[in-house]
Amino acid sequence: MTLLTPVRTRASQLELLTRALDAKGSGGSFEEHLEGAGLMPLRASGLDVMQINLGRLCNQTCAHCHVDAGPTRSEIMTRETAELCIAALAKSEIGTVDLTGGAPEMCPSFEYLVREARRLGRHVIDRSNLTILTVPRHADLAQFLAEHEVEVAASLPHYRQRSTDKQRGEGVFERSLAGLRLLNAAGYGCGDPARRLALVTNPVGAFLPSGQASLEQEWKRELRRLHGIEFDALYTITNMPIARYADWLHGGGHLEDYMQALRAAFNPKAAAKVMCRNMLSVDWRGQLFDCDFNQMLGLELIAGAPRHISDLDPASACQRRIVTGPHCFGCSAGSGSSCGGTTA
Repeated sequence: MTLLTPVRTRASQLELLTRALDAKGSGGSFEEHLEGAGLMPLRASGLDVMQINLGRLCNQTCAHCHVDAGPTRSEIMTRETAELCIAALAKSEIGTVDLTGGAPEMCPSFEYLVREARRLGRHVIDRSNLTILTVPRHADLAQFLAEHEVEVAASLPHYRQRSTDKQRGEGVFERSLAGLRLLNAAGYGCGDPARRLALVTNPVGAFLPSGQASLEQEWKRELRRLHGIEFDALYTITNMPIARYADWLHGGGHLEDYMQALRAAFNPKAAAKVMCRNMLSVDWRGQLFDCDFNQMLGLELIAGAPRHISDLDPASACQRRIVTGPHCFGCSAGSGSSCGGTTA
């Protein structure tokens, strides 16, 4: 994919998606589809996951990135904000801390968050791009993650070089394999629940992912056969039409068809299990959002809900109404899409 110059503000992205949905005759908004499924208004059903986006600094610049992350980004979480996250966590019964970015490991507060969350007895997930494990200054990262029993959710577009490098850049595939070998050597991917390794894949193109269960069998077979690599699970995720991926779709004339394909594949069962219903997203400044996608679009929590991690009230967060938009068709299409793969 060729990276294009972003042409939209956050607000205009939503306008563009809405126009793409209506381009060939209105088939209904996401909210209308929720109404038809008996899910409107969409509300939180609990608070099991705190997903913390540590910033947009990353050692890669991927063509599909909904965060618009890269090596030149300066947005990064301070230690003060990280401490507020841990303080809020300690006052809650949230069981899982999900660390994402950018490359979350590049944030100076990453190890602090891991140590403190584990000290509180919470499950921690590191959303890794794999290549960060091969950077010399992070040479001990795989061992650190293993020692603290951190689950690794590692993104890899495909088990073959061409597709991965097409989406992430030349040479990324080989460095990703090197990262996977480091994780395997640290005990990951071998069935140990304390060192769980999940691979996360999204399509390299303007289409929905294939069946997760069948793909997992294929990936396990081929990565073992071709590269001697083991992992525990495969998560398939639908590309979200935000930021760089939206630029690619729009620039290639695919946005209208893609948005309408997402809407046509709306699945009420998937919509009922969207990840925003049991999680809360925290950005690098400590601002609160329903999910990482809403965070990137600047869609704040509904009026009356706490807006900053320092004000988090878990009880009210569990009752909040979810802020939705046209991009939400991405999480509710087909078998559904979440940070843990399919939902329906």
